Amino acid sequence: QVLLLESGGGSVQTGGSLTLSCNVSGSNYRSNCMAWFRQVPGKAREGVAAIYSGPGRTYYADSVKGRFTISQDNAKTAVYLQMNSLKPQDTAMYYCAAGGCVVRAAWPEVYEFDYWGQGTQVTVSS
Repeated sequence: QVLLLESGGGSVQTGGSLTLSCNVSGSNYRSNCMAWFRQVPGKAREGVAAIYSGPGRTYYADSVKGRFTISQDNAKTAVYLQMNSLKPQDTAMYYCAAGGCVVRAAWPEVYEFDYWGQGTQVTVSS
């Protein structure tokens, strides 16, 4: 069984920073793509950042470019999201996902993510 466990969420003021972590455990699973998504109640899930493990290629939502950075550990069993200059509109539940993706010059397809975490809440106050 493969489990994804997020941590690092919390409450910060506008302009603050948080680092989210997601650890993958179980069954010697090795994905080749990982990503962070977020969702606000009543709204569609939004892709925030994604990384293809092999080439280290990263993709970001326009709304977070220049403020968020996605990275992985060397063992490719953890993914991180460094979030700087946080805004109230960044408030959401953040989920990590892992999968076996076709490496392309674009975001991975959502259906390629096999496993999802339970989420960690990020709240940014003005």
